[in-house]
Amino acid sequence: MFDLAKLGTHVQGLRHDRGMTLAELASAAEVSVSMLSSVERGQKAPTVVMLSRIADGLGVGLAELIADTEPRRVIVRRAADQDAVVEPGGWRRTIVTPVVPGVNFEWIRTTLPGGCDAGEFPAYAPGSHEFVVVETGTLRLSVADQVTELSAGDSVYFAADVPHAYANPGDDECAYYVAALIMRPRGPR
Repeated sequence: MFDLAKLGTHVQGLRHDRGMTLAELASAAEVSVSMLSSVERGQKAPTVVMLSRIADGLGVGLAELIADTEPRRVIVRRAADQDAVVEPGGWRRTIVTPVVPGVNFEWIRTTLPGGCDAGEFPAYAPGSHEFVVVETGTLRLSVADQVTELSAGDSVYFAADVPHAYANPGDDECAYYVAALIMRPRGPR
């Protein structure tokens, strides 16, 4: 038997993580808004078919939706499981943090070859933040219209709700870490 209150809180948390309104999830899951609201408040026990529809609407597996909703205290992401992407120009980005449901935080290690410009990143939602620390080389950080050059050991913080860009103006490789807390934009209610 499910703990209906925990299940409802879990469904609501997943919905909020995705920036979905109650009506948007109800539509995607093909269930009524009132039924979904009752499930989120822990007032009604959904059928397996309804749980499957809700899971599909959230883009998660049924097992994840109904899994033990107690938070895991330790979540490990092994080096072999870290997502690494090599971008045009030879720069490499590796997300080193585990994925934690309900937490919009990423810790990313990036390497830029000498002379590489990673380009501009769009503004994130208001309330988003980035912390950067340079491990090796030189990093040119542009935030809105402010340009800052950073060397090995330097760190910086900026509100990430404006366009920002990273480049390596030097000849040697630059390695740096970005700790990003990215807020999700809220849709119309």
